[in-house]
Amino acid sequence: MARRLQDELAAFFFEYDTPRMVLVRNKRVGVVFRLIQLVVLVYVIGWVFVYEKGYQTSSGLISSVSVKLKGLAVTKLPSLGPQVWDVADYVFPAQGDGSFVVMTNFIATPRQAKGHCAENPEGGTCTNNSGCTPGKAERKAQGIRTGKCVAFNDIVHTCEIFGWCPVEVDDNIPCPALLREAENFTLFIKNSISFPRFKVTRRNLVEEVDAAYMKTCLYHKTLHPLCPVFKLGYVVQESGQNFSTLAEKGGVVGITIDWHCDLDWHVRHCKPVYEFHGLYEEKNLSQGFNFRFARHFVENGTNYRHLFKVFGIRFDILVDGKRDPGAVEGRAFQPVTTPPSLSPCVQGGQSQGQNPGLPTSSCVSMQSQSRGQQAVGPATSVGWGRPLAPGLVSGLLRKAFSTRPF
Repeated sequence: MARRLQDELAAFFFEYDTPRMVLVRNKRVGVVFRLIQLVVLVYVIGWVFVYEKGYQTSSGLISSVSVKLKGLAVTKLPSLGPQVWDVADYVFPAQGDGSFVVMTNFIATPRQAKGHCAENPEGGTCTNNSGCTPGKAERKAQGIRTGKCVAFNDIVHTCEIFGWCPVEVDDNIPCPALLREAENFTLFIKNSISFPRFKVTRRNLVEEVDAAYMKTCLYHKTLHPLCPVFKLGYVVQESGQNFSTLAEKGGVVGITIDWHCDLDWHVRHCKPVYEFHGLYEEKNLSQGFNFRFARHFVENGTNYRHLFKVFGIRFDILVDGKRDPGAVEGRAFQPVTTPPSLSPCVQGGQSQGQNPGLPTSSCVSMQSQSRGQQAVGPATSVGWGRPLAPGLVSGLLRKAFSTRPF
């Protein structure tokens, strides 16, 4: 045991291996070898670098969006009188951000006050007081039942309620939309993005957009693709929907801002691309988009409100992006080995690419007898058949054009 350990230590300190280089002067083998090198180069340069950009790495982004709208509309309803609607009236919320609603139509129930009145027939009908349980509210009720059955009109009787009176009747939606001028309203989108990992910040107000240009431009996908001012009618049209139809009952439109930045190029080439998507389906069971809001006021000590059932177009702004900086990544390269038939190397007494069990002397003898072959260097292990290691471009090209196989 001690003798064996001593031999192992002696072999570790006083023996070493050196590669054996073989110069092959054979046109057929040389052509095949260079073809393999060419295939590897075409794959790495053409596919990995040029097409797939496998040397790049990706990073997500952080985004901030703010919007401003401009435009005026006028309505003349008998119940409300002449009304002028500006941004403070038709945009919800007032400080629009990534999601906001532009009112295009409404049903008004003016001068509601708290008191007792007949419920809307949608909340349930009755024939006598026994059908009106006091303190109960049905799903579509607009107030709390008092227990009395009263006349809603000459034909229908409903339960009396305590709530805001008169109750809302929303059966008839105005057609055409009352705020159809909204088609000409303008939307200004201000978007800032950041790739925190790489400390890169960008805005949609790119170099081509200056103060003079902003005053006159309106977005057009071919004529003015970088203008951040959008006409609402054009946005709806590009989403594949009809503005007049959408304005009547409301709907949803998605605006996407795509930032796919390839920083192999200068940062000024990183520009936003706007796309518009209709997210409204006319065949849905619950059509359109609506909600309610109220304007409260006090008159002669009594609290009143104007109730509005608002139909509007909801705009959702979604920002998507990916940064591809030109950083070389070792994972872009896959190990590549030369075919066994071109690897007549020996290591540890066995030939790589030859039949297992072939002794070293036999392999060397076969190499010596091959036409046009010449052995150079000490007769030890030969370094053929090694995989192509991941690395930088310079190392890859050096291996590819070297006279040594890799």
